[in-house]
Amino acid sequence: MPQLTPGRRILALITLALGGFAIGTTEFATMGILPLMASELTDNFQTQPEQSIAAAGWLITWYAVGVVVGAPVLAMATARFSQSKLAIVLLAALAFGNLLSAVAPEFFTLSIARFIAGLPHGAYFGVASLLAARIMGPGKQGAGIAIALSGLTIANVIGVPLGTWLGQLAGWRWTYAFVAVLFVLAMIMTIIAVPRVKGDPTRSALAELGAFRSARLWLVVAAGALSLAGFFTVYSYVAETVVREAGLTAGFIPLALALVGVGMTLGNIAGGWASDRAMERTAVAGVGAFVASLLLFWATAANPVMLFASLFLIGFTSSSFTPAIQSLLIRTAGRAKLLGASMNHSAFNIGNSIGAWLGGIVIAGGLGYLAPGLFGAMASALGLVLLVIAFARIRRKPIDPITEELRIP
Repeated sequence: MPQLTPGRRILALITLALGGFAIGTTEFATMGILPLMASELTDNFQTQPEQSIAAAGWLITWYAVGVVVGAPVLAMATARFSQSKLAIVLLAALAFGNLLSAVAPEFFTLSIARFIAGLPHGAYFGVASLLAARIMGPGKQGAGIAIALSGLTIANVIGVPLGTWLGQLAGWRWTYAFVAVLFVLAMIMTIIAVPRVKGDPTRSALAELGAFRSARLWLVVAAGALSLAGFFTVYSYVAETVVREAGLTAGFIPLALALVGVGMTLGNIAGGWASDRAMERTAVAGVGAFVASLLLFWATAANPVMLFASLFLIGFTSSSFTPAIQSLLIRTAGRAKLLGASMNHSAFNIGNSIGAWLGGIVIAGGLGYLAPGLFGAMASALGLVLLVIAFARIRRKPIDPITEELRIP
């Protein structure tokens, strides 16, 4: 990568974050406009709102499935590509998927569109993380990853409330149209601002596939997925929680989403800084604190003040360990760095699928909109156990921090 002036470096990092901002908006704004989609696309919203909302939750799940499928497949298929050119192509694909979502005529077609929109998600964050780490320089991988992820977290402060408000004002389709425009803007800025990086002709899909032989890679993916499942168990249905449990009007939904976003942004910054200094402690302590915040939500969120406080804490703690887990996946994947960076978002969205599904079952079962906090805490606690096991295995056969290959005794 060529030497960059400070101004060019900042512009390139902002550009990478903008792509993440658009992804965060399209992924999380769906939670804010879920009641609007349920009322238009399902038949029993007026008579059975809980079942209707749970059914609409499948739109969240299908997006997450697209991420889970697309992240490893695209990472392997594009292993030898130029990372900067790959970022441009992925942004174009993201714009297309969201435009398709905006014009989908009914529930089945929208489900397919959300699946398509999710396919480039993980690969984009993977390549953006690697580009940001290159731009930041040696020894700052956690900070680079945090910058790439910052767009995702800032989206929850600005993009998601704005997208939710736009959906409430003009209809949910305009939320996805707005996001499609953001992706086009990010693509244009990437062409202008992100330095060119040559591809690696020695890499291949088969070589990347070799990383899947690592049991530890799968263990970290499982730990990340379960750790984050609790977030989506609660967050997927936050709009209805605000209205039906806390007794507030729909106008408070953007505020609730924004508080989660502020927490995520601050947690991401703290997590990136801490991960470069103590990856294991950052990951384990972060997941432990996250479990505690979910239990606080379950116990107290019927009170509006405690609802907002617990949502802020859920956002902060859920983002505090994400840079550490992504750094761990990159190292565990060895030379298949793009695959490792992308797999974090497969894990993230496996958690998304599990969380939305689990929360929907709990709500449809008549347990209310606070019970997902308890069940989400159980899932995340299991993720914490797997994470501790993963670090124990790594201590027995460490990962070389220089080559990012496993040391063979």
